[in-house]
Amino acid sequence: MELIPLVQASLGERERAAVAEVFAAGRSAGQGLRAKELEAELTDRFGAGDAVVVSDCAAALRLALLGLGVEPGDEVIVADYGSPAPAHAVRHAGAVPVLADVRADTGTVDPWAVADLIGPRTVGVIAVDTVGLPADYTELGWVTDRHGLFLLEDAAGAAGASYKGREAGTLAPVACLSPHGHQGTARGEGGALLTSDPGLGAAARNRSSSGIPSVVGRATAVGLADSDHGDIACDHGLSDIAAAILRVQLARTDELLRRRRLVAAHYAGLLADDGLLSLPHVPQNRCHAWQSYVVTLDPGVDRAAVAADLRARGIGCGHGAWATHLLPVYEKTRHACPVSADLFQHNLALPMHAELTMSQVEQVAEALRTALRAHRRAHTVQTGRPGAVLLGSEASPASSDFE
Repeated sequence: MELIPLVQASLGERERAAVAEVFAAGRSAGQGLRAKELEAELTDRFGAGDAVVVSDCAAALRLALLGLGVEPGDEVIVADYGSPAPAHAVRHAGAVPVLADVRADTGTVDPWAVADLIGPRTVGVIAVDTVGLPADYTELGWVTDRHGLFLLEDAAGAAGASYKGREAGTLAPVACLSPHGHQGTARGEGGALLTSDPGLGAAARNRSSSGIPSVVGRATAVGLADSDHGDIACDHGLSDIAAAILRVQLARTDELLRRRRLVAAHYAGLLADDGLLSLPHVPQNRCHAWQSYVVTLDPGVDRAAVAADLRARGIGCGHGAWATHLLPVYEKTRHACPVSADLFQHNLALPMHAELTMSQVEQVAEALRTALRAHRRAHTVQTGRPGAVLLGSEASPASSDFE
């Protein structure tokens, strides 16, 4: 039986050679030359004022929040559907995450839900480019500008995506990236903070290195007088091994994204006429990075049984993304996010990575079709439930304002 994994890294000889160079230079651990070179390349690619590479995106989010002045007791509005990491980062910064519901068609945060949640303690908004699809940044900008709030982009899974011609990672004054093995087109471990404010970047870099500035690129060692211990800092530095891999991956972003788009297009062609699921919706004003390929199953289909069937055939699958407000850790602050909860209950992530062959995509589609019919409850009729866009239908009137 051929195994078709849900995700798979796209690593080859160029990445292996880059790691070998790090070992040959004796810099197998610690943040050094390769990390600095990666920061320079990120700054250039995204036109940022500064880029700071760190151990993971959770660290980048926390450093961004601290740099933006978030303090204990502040409230930060966060997209509910996606990864719990942004909400966790708010809590790690000592603030309170307020979870906002999402659009039924795209799964990205609903700007009007954000507007309804703004209160006297609100200081900012974290928008998530959900599973590779950018949020509605024009509308979010209207909301945050009107109320004097910061806007932070979580572009963890959106390498290569775009919104109105602008690349993900440039859609807010501060953005965080995550190129680990389940994210976007870049593969490896680590994260990065991108900012238009060099001062915020410098502060994040200082906090990420235990408050001790790097000696890389300086002619002399740094003395205690040169460091700033005015803030509690942690060691979030990125190793040169990871940085070496990510430099190669950054250069391959467009190549890997092209391959993922072919996979997404083939899925769409094979599944478009199936009335027991809805395909991912991509508004005309943006391009998807296809971190994941997530379909929405008819509510009359037993998703758990479908997933079990696929896995029995060696096909990886998952629930797609999290409805963060349903996690036990947020039980005391829970409020209704019905669309997010519905997507979490009915979405199914299919194998999506640049190493998939068209034959494998066809195997997945055929197995999915079979499983849907095997686990359809009697008298199922697909209706316009909140979490799905019916095939052949237009976006809802509320969502058409964004496209």
